[in-house]
Amino acid sequence: MAWDCLVWPPPRRCRGALPVDSPTSNAWSLESDIEHLIRAVPDFPQEGILFRDITPLLADPEGFATCIARLEEIVADSRPDVVVGIESRGFLFGTPLAQRLGVGFVPVRKPGKLPGAVKTVTYELEYGTDTLEMHEDAIEEGQRVLVVDDLLATGGTAEATAAMLREVGADIVGCAFVIELEDLNGRSRLDGIPVHALISY
Repeated sequence: MAWDCLVWPPPRRCRGALPVDSPTSNAWSLESDIEHLIRAVPDFPQEGILFRDITPLLADPEGFATCIARLEEIVADSRPDVVVGIESRGFLFGTPLAQRLGVGFVPVRKPGKLPGAVKTVTYELEYGTDTLEMHEDAIEEGQRVLVVDDLLATGGTAEATAAMLREVGADIVGCAFVIELEDLNGRSRLDGIPVHALISY
């Protein structure tokens, strides 16, 4: 329904956006971008926050395919050996992107989700701390790694993931996001890492 697709204020145009591989006669074209499938939800999860809801994008097969194709386009020059997705929405975008790039996918997870030996990083939140884990043998030293998540806000989770990857000797060639909240300046915490975003608010 129409209200599912309304976003206010309207976002900036997608940076590096391209249509899917084959031109079609349907609504997906250069003139119709994926931002129309990002729903703005006021006062969620608490009052004063404008939540950017990606579920309408995930529910639209052509819109989602377009999103992954555009992510592929803007990161193609990075030439990663592996894609790392951050739990949990990073899995949704990172896995199909890795497939399109012809590389493997590695999940970064919350504690207790991975079997076997893991590498752990704990990082500061506004109130307290959080922890992420990755299999110790998931990344080889010197591998070119692309980090993927749905949203770049304050950048704390992406920064912690980058720190963990550097500890195992990864070469982080970029971080890619569907959405960036520019006012929160999260990319400043990823200094020295190329940051790519399809949609900026």
